[in-house]
Amino acid sequence: MARGHFISLEGIDGAGKSTQHGWLVEHLRGQGHTVVATREPGGTPLGEKLRALLLADPMHLETEALLMFAARREHIAQVIEPALARGDWVVCDRFVDASFAYQGGGRGLSWKKLEELAAWVLGDLQPDLTLIFDAPVAIAQQRLHAATSQPDRFEQEQAAFFERVRAAYLRLAAENPARVRLIDATQTPGAINKVLETIVATL
Repeated sequence: MARGHFISLEGIDGAGKSTQHGWLVEHLRGQGHTVVATREPGGTPLGEKLRALLLADPMHLETEALLMFAARREHIAQVIEPALARGDWVVCDRFVDASFAYQGGGRGLSWKKLEELAAWVLGDLQPDLTLIFDAPVAIAQQRLHAATSQPDRFEQEQAAFFERVRAAYLRLAAENPARVRLIDATQTPGAINKVLETIVATL
């Protein structure tokens, strides 16, 4: 059986990534694919417990990174790898690039440490396609404030934090042109849908 396809969606909070995640899952199912829709941190019972801690409890930045990768290891073992082995498509709301953007760019954790964790936890696994939804921080924060009445620990960060996160995402896009597609998230949802439809048709 042919191995399935793995797509990850990334972007700063408020860029519209999660909305497009739902649309893309339904689009692919409409094309006849079996799709596993999942997210990070989370995706497994243990991962969801770790997500609750990560989004609510203050902690040392290295503890935060280690918990993210612990949840990711479980997610890969229990959900992602089995689904790909079955030939399913996996569409994940955030994956390893989020750690480089948030813990690396936003928090300032060593990129080298993150690379070492990624090599240990992921092995050779990488998404076939990563969609990074990019929008100016001011626009993303306006959207976030309009949509969220109880922001989590990350959503409460200041604009300077998200500027660093966005810069890290742009660095990842520049360094991984074969895997990453940068999406202009200031477009209308319908316009973004059409862009995504064209991109995933090439997989």
